[in-house]
Amino acid sequence: MEKKILIDAERLKYPKSGIANVCVSLIKGLDEKTSDFEYTLFGPKKNIPHTKKNFKIINWKFWHKKFSFSTGSFALIHTAHQLSRYFYTIKKEQKKVVTLHDLNFLHDGSPKQKVEKSTKLVQKNIGNADAVVCISEFVKDDFIKNKNLFSLKNKVRVEVIYNGLIFPNNTEFNSKTTYSFIGKKYILNIGVLFPKKNQEVLLDLISKNDKELVLITSSAKSAYKERFLEKIKALGLENRVHILENIDNDEKYFLIQHCESYCHPSLAEGFGIPPVEAMYFGKPVFLSRLTSLPEIGGDLAFYFDDFSPEDMQQVYAHGMQTYGAKTDEYALKLRERALKFGYREMAGAYEKLYGELLN
Repeated sequence: MEKKILIDAERLKYPKSGIANVCVSLIKGLDEKTSDFEYTLFGPKKNIPHTKKNFKIINWKFWHKKFSFSTGSFALIHTAHQLSRYFYTIKKEQKKVVTLHDLNFLHDGSPKQKVEKSTKLVQKNIGNADAVVCISEFVKDDFIKNKNLFSLKNKVRVEVIYNGLIFPNNTEFNSKTTYSFIGKKYILNIGVLFPKKNQEVLLDLISKNDKELVLITSSAKSAYKERFLEKIKALGLENRVHILENIDNDEKYFLIQHCESYCHPSLAEGFGIPPVEAMYFGKPVFLSRLTSLPEIGGDLAFYFDDFSPEDMQQVYAHGMQTYGAKTDEYALKLRERALKFGYREMAGAYEKLYGELLN
């Protein structure tokens, strides 16, 4: 008899978010595997990808927060992120896996009230978990350092499973939109316009060279966006900075395909999906040396050790020179590294963990 597993994919409510992409990758990976498990997905049915195996779906409704449904038939529940508001309780014989994406609220200067609220929410999710899966070694180290904030099961497993991406089948894309910067040398950044993403230092960088800056963003922290726009004006960069909101994947790939480089000066990342996507396209990647990003870029990325305009420009110029000296060879190595973070690898690691917990 197949053992039943419930996967909390409620974050698919926000289909352009990083966690939603990870959920889609996990579903696709599990769907392609030969398995001894019967999967049920909890989330908004309209955003859950079709599966060949016809995974069962429990369609998310807003009232599920107040009125939960019976989960007694499931041998294991996988909560896909640490701030979920579902499945806090499990039965004695059930197993539970929780994916921990980050503990950024401990480090980003959040008000004390928010830190306490977030800590309690994480506790509700991981307090009865049999395994906490961290999405990078950095997140694992951070969790272990702050373990004293949480009450955990004895012998809880703490493991690293990197996020997995679904890469496009080709690297050539077209766009129906006419962008003024196509054909020019532009730096690309993808992510929420947010203080911890630190995009404003990229304005300082392009003020020291002749590049254009393209930002793909799904949302923004209003105060930071306002500051960002003011800085564009102050530096006289209105014609060289382009902010694009809520574009689809093919359009995103088109913009990666045509960029000169990808820059990600983030101050806090649990993983870092956009740099992996850029590496898949063989693009030179410039990262901050903070948190998880060195795990992503390895020795192929170029790193900003500080964010002064002069130092960033020096790193950028040296990196582009290094990349340009052996472009085809370097691009191939970047693509090979990106493929290590594939959806099949992630799904295989999770299914192995499910099997070990249930056996």
